[in-house]
Amino acid sequence: MERPPATYQVSGSALRTERMDQGLGLQQVADAAGITASYLSRLETGVRTRMRPATYHALRKSLTVTDNRLLVQE
Repeated sequence: MERPPATYQVSGSALRTERMDQGLGLQQVADAAGITASYLSRLETGVRTRMRPATYHALRKSLTVTDNRLLVQE
């Protein structure tokens, strides 16, 4: 069985696009994902690019999107 990655590399621009396309505010998504708006902003601007699995899954669930929409494609 394959182990999940230690961290997920997210695309900040894709993250921002998804959030804005859904008409959601930064604080609204952050609250739903259980993270701070500051952390979400750092992800969207590319200051931070990696997320731990539990945090990433909470964010993905709050936006109801697939991995293909948020992760950096290698």
